Amino acid sequence: MKKATAIIPARGGSKRLPNKNTLLFGDKPLLAHSIAYAQANSDIINEVYVSTDCPTIKSIALDYGAKVIDRPDDLCGDDAPTHSALHHAIQNINEPIDVVVLLQPTNPLRPRHLLNDAMHTFKNMNLKSLFTVSRSYEKLGRIVDNSYTPYNYNIGQRTQDLEPLYFENGLLYITKTELIQKHIIFNEKSYPFIVNHKFAQIDIDTQDDFEYAEYILKTYNENY
Repeated sequence: MKKATAIIPARGGSKRLPNKNTLLFGDKPLLAHSIAYAQANSDIINEVYVSTDCPTIKSIALDYGAKVIDRPDDLCGDDAPTHSALHHAIQNINEPIDVVVLLQPTNPLRPRHLLNDAMHTFKNMNLKSLFTVSRSYEKLGRIVDNSYTPYNYNIGQRTQDLEPLYFENGLLYITKTELIQKHIIFNEKSYPFIVNHKFAQIDIDTQDDFEYAEYILKTYNENY
């Protein structure tokens, strides 16, 4: 298998945390952490591309050594799906692409060996797509007509006895280009790669998320 291509979608519009992709996170802009992670895995990643509509993001991407794909406005709205940005990107990269690694800038912290381990699984199992998940230990329920009904537990049940349920943590996605051409990043046939790490709790969309991520970065930076 040829080396993979990393694509980082980073549009300029963000309502809950304005300009989040350009905010200084630790010693560099938030976006730059995902670029640096891809570059640190150059034995796996061939090229790093940032797809954006924002001149400031474009400048940061170029400064940190990524290539840039100018994303059209119709693919940059709040409702624009990520798979459309990836599809546009691969249509505008002038080289053959076998596998895409999607790195979201809102997940700036990733375990050092995650991509290597995930790609090893991807290749050995001859997968078409893989995405990272983590186990949830929360007791969840529904509220209907002001009445609470437990969803994944019984009243009084211990947390350690819960049925194993998992959430999509967004740390990384590995997908064959043939699926992205069909506007698919992952689906029910994709392989869920389990990640048990504090970094899997980070997904920055609000100021509170950003401040929590800064705390994790300072506390756990020996693993970063």
